Amino acid sequence: IAKQFVSRSPEAVDTKQLLYVQQREFAATTPADNSVSVLGSDDATTCHLVVLRHTGSGATCLAHCDGSSTCTEVPLIVSAVTSRSAPAKEGRLELHLVGGFDDDRRTSHSLSLSILAAFQKQTEEIHLETCCITDMNDVIKDGIHRPVVYGIGVNVKTGHVFPASFTHRGPAEELRSARSFSGGQMVEVYDSSRELVKIEPCRWTPNNDMAFWLSQDDETILQYLSTSPHAEPPHFVHHIKSTIQFLLDHPSADGLFPGGQPQLYRRAEDGRWKRA
Repeated sequence: IAKQFVSRSPEAVDTKQLLYVQQREFAATTPADNSVSVLGSDDATTCHLVVLRHTGSGATCLAHCDGSSTCTEVPLIVSAVTSRSAPAKEGRLELHLVGGFDDDRRTSHSLSLSILAAFQKQTEEIHLETCCITDMNDVIKDGIHRPVVYGIGVNVKTGHVFPASFTHRGPAEELRSARSFSGGQMVEVYDSSRELVKIEPCRWTPNNDMAFWLSQDDETILQYLSTSPHAEPPHFVHHIKSTIQFLLDHPSADGLFPGGQPQLYRRAEDGRWKRA
């Protein structure tokens, strides 16, 4: 199955249907959702993309795991699906794991093992349907190991999981990147009952030393700020610099959450997420 999965060309996902999940985030919904048809995430090098779905209710969760706290993250993923599946008698939990490659530091290998071990520990019976991780997602190009599949989508109506590419990673892309870049834990970013993207208030400490990175060349940034300097997608450095610039522009996150309230985004008529 892994061989078949990596042989498929990435499908471009229509932004109007998409809820994009960034690193150290998860989102879950059901087929009844009128705002989201596809959950998706990409830019996974050593990170792993995790999809869990209940075949009876169709409740589906996608998470982008980087190994920061796998043993506490996996129960969140499981409960996101089981809590949305209560009335369904029939059906089973199916798991799809994609990401990682045969990297020098063996970061992918240890993450693969810890994710598998964490799912194994759950009391629910979980069936591993797709396992396209680390060695099974590795290709050597110009003498350098890199992942074959960097991104996936899951169609929440049908359960179809596929290699995917994305042009849009919003809403609130920079805020969400800044949160995980400054050490935030895994969080849920979608309220499926209200069909709202929900970015909870977060905190970070001002750090002007970060400005140093804005003047560095690509090679230096890759070397120090990536887990896999030779395998990053082309926009990695731009993404890091815009995240750092955002943190410098907002030394405290308080002003981004007036009255300590979350930022909410609703799907607008034109298909874009608009601030609610």
